[in-house]
Amino acid sequence: MTAPTSPMTIVDLFAGCGGLTQGFHTFKPGAFRTVGAVEWDIAAASTYAANFAEEAGGTDHIYAGDIAKWDPKDVGSTVDVILGGPPCQGFSGLGKEDPNDPRNELWKEYVRVVLALQPKIFIIENVDRFLRSREFELLTASTRQDGELRDYVLQTKVLNAADYGVPQARRRVIVLATHRDLAASHPSRRPLEHPQPTHRKPEKKGDEGTLFAPVEDWTPASVVFSTTSPETQTTELPDRNCDLLGVMLPGTFRTTDLHIGRNPTELSLKRYRAIPEGGNRHSLPKELSTENWINHRNGSGDVMGRIWWDRPSVTIRTEFYKPEKGRYLHPKADRPITHLEAALLQGFPAEYKWVGSKIEIARQIGNAVPIGLAKAIASDLYHYLCVTAQR
Repeated sequence: MTAPTSPMTIVDLFAGCGGLTQGFHTFKPGAFRTVGAVEWDIAAASTYAANFAEEAGGTDHIYAGDIAKWDPKDVGSTVDVILGGPPCQGFSGLGKEDPNDPRNELWKEYVRVVLALQPKIFIIENVDRFLRSREFELLTASTRQDGELRDYVLQTKVLNAADYGVPQARRRVIVLATHRDLAASHPSRRPLEHPQPTHRKPEKKGDEGTLFAPVEDWTPASVVFSTTSPETQTTELPDRNCDLLGVMLPGTFRTTDLHIGRNPTELSLKRYRAIPEGGNRHSLPKELSTENWINHRNGSGDVMGRIWWDRPSVTIRTEFYKPEKGRYLHPKADRPITHLEAALLQGFPAEYKWVGSKIEIARQIGNAVPIGLAKAIASDLYHYLCVTAQR
């Protein structure tokens, strides 16, 4: 297979801090080039700009605003691939699951951009409940003979980031859409398919007989926590500011700047100390628990839980710094995990640049697509396009 002479171009919609884009760049530096991105949150857009604006041709190619007001023609380039994760609050089990949530229809703006730019492939990422939504039904229907997306064929699957070497269990719907002409010209005559897992649960070692058997066990969270200090030296980000997209914000910070602690109450400290490795709220003595926790012994075991040392972490969400929200205590130290550790569990490199307050950066980290998962998709996509281009 001969590599193309120029990078494949990508546009990232609902780009957040750039998890999908970073995964594509991590796969093979220089194989992909960002030519445009859209993100409404100014802090997240600024983080994206800090990392990718230069290759995109400047900050003019990073649109911080409502996607409905963005003109795809501003890209000024042909586009090979469109990436994006439309907001999932209307589908998420953590939200109200309101079928009338206006954010559910933002995928239609994604479709509008696809129709304008006509990429060879587009990718949609969302929570697994998306598959049971009215919006997914409409998206699928749009690929029928009389639909807006009739030129594309969809492949949809729920992937677990842990199956691709990420030290985190995170299930996400990945929709791969291939232009029908491209699929017809591929040697297989098939559209792009989802990457085969490269990792497996340790207890599944009896499955070696399958044709595409994973080759390694899941990556444990210890690969992150063995590299970070059990102690934190500060509760604040460094004092610096930047203006990348017309708004002055805290930053830029490297991932290594994010090892920041909290100021827990004495009660919280006592609870942390009372929870053993692998334990959770059920491990607390009565005097350190709450009436709610005591009366709901069958509820979530993740609340006030320690991340396991020898297995992937739970899904990193936007409030990972609050152990009362889930299994976000350090595996051994008596504290919640830090922004640094959360970013590393998501796969962000040490030199990645971040913009925003502590809360804004936490939101960016929790909303991102794990780098390892995006990298696996990028690898298969790259080879698929290369083979097609040689015909």
